[in-house]
Amino acid sequence: MASNTSPAMRRYLRRLAVCMACYVVLIFGVGALFRHAPPSGPLAWGAAILPALPILATFWTIFRLLAEETDEYMRMMFVRQALFATAFCLSIMTVWEFLQNYEVVPAGNGGFGAAFFWFLGLGIGGMWNAVVTRADCAE
Repeated sequence: MASNTSPAMRRYLRRLAVCMACYVVLIFGVGALFRHAPPSGPLAWGAAILPALPILATFWTIFRLLAEETDEYMRMMFVRQALFATAFCLSIMTVWEFLQNYEVVPAGNGGFGAAFFWFLGLGIGGMWNAVVTRADCAE
């Protein structure tokens, strides 16, 4: 069966799979470390940062796709999706910060940081692209 995905998309999917596999291993491994033998000092800082590294690599992976994709239309769709994700994330985090500043909600975010909302926005942006594309094709 032939694949409809571009070589850039296949590379992106491989990179994303590696990033997410590393993230899962690190989030559980570092969580277990802090539950059973909590490190201190610089080791605690280093260990706590480890699960963030695959997330940072995922951002790089997404933007590598933008650089490597040769289809201009697909690249434009990915850019629109990333811009939607950015606006969505900044909107959520800005509102949340004002709620915290005026002590309407407690400090902290229950583990949902900016990356979570950016990826959520990326998914919503992808769905929006699909809806718009279908609407354009129906005309």
